[in-house]
Formats: sequence, structure tokens, C-alpha cells
Amino acid sequence: MFNDLSRLGKYLGQAARLMVGMPDYDNYVEHMRKTHPEQPVMDYEAFFRERQEARYGGGKGSPRCC
Repeated sequence: MFNDLSRLGKYLGQAARLMVGMPDYDNYVEHMRKTHPEQPVMDYEAFFRERQEARYGGGKGSPRCC
């Protein structure tokens, strides 16, 4: 029972973070290690910055929302 509640809490937390636009770093790390072991894994700061730029733009030549 507690295992199910723990898993439910994890999924609810992940859903809440995704709804407010906050990416899930732990899932990213797990995905990279399983499917792309030859590539380096970004640290949290680089990951967060990359996700922000992908969502809002901000690279050279890309339109910005504000």
C-alpha cells in the first residue's frame, strides 16, 4: 500500500511540475543514461537553462515572447 502511495505521490509531483513548466531533471538523467550512455549528461543548471530557452526562445535570432 505504501509503495502505491509513494508512486502516486511521485507521479502527482511530476505532473504538477510539468503543468507549471518546470521540467523533470531526474527523468532526463535516467533517459540519457539508458538510451544515450555515450553522451554527457547536463548538470541541473544547464538542463534548466536549455529547457527555458526551448520553451520561451532566447537564442540569437529566435523571437522572444516579451
